[in-house]
Amino acid sequence: MAEHDYSARVVWTGNRGEGTAHYNAYARSWNVETPGKPVIRCSNDPLLGGDPGLHNPEDMLIAALSACHMLWYLHFASDAGIAVAGYEDEPLAVGETDAGGASRFLSATLRPRITVPKGTDLAAADALHGRIHAVCFIARSVNFPVKIAARYRVSG
Repeated sequence: MAEHDYSARVVWTGNRGEGTAHYNAYARSWNVETPGKPVIRCSNDPLLGGDPGLHNPEDMLIAALSACHMLWYLHFASDAGIAVAGYEDEPLAVGETDAGGASRFLSATLRPRITVPKGTDLAAADALHGRIHAVCFIARSVNFPVKIAARYRVSG
């Protein structure tokens, strides 16, 4: 096994002058600042008073899960001789919050739309999804079920 290090710098930007003197004194906002990359401005989930125009941790988790799946799908498709011409996903995660305020994801469904050329074996293209969760870094790390509901477009 080879270990890999990943790092980020998370900087709270929500001090309105009083710090955390009381619950409404501060904003739930921060920046993700990774050297050499664009800053990602973030906020809490809008359900908890966050800015709906900024990414929240839940957005980033489902996006990371989807992106990891996509990258492995493209890799496996290339190896299988399946010429993917387009890939887009609109993943959906379902979460719950208990009476005490603790939250968690219950499940996620990846819903990729994949464009392939006429003559592609769609059963073989679809079967690639079943291999991904054994290798995808993010999918192997989450503790909720991830379903795949792929749709295919045939071009040409």
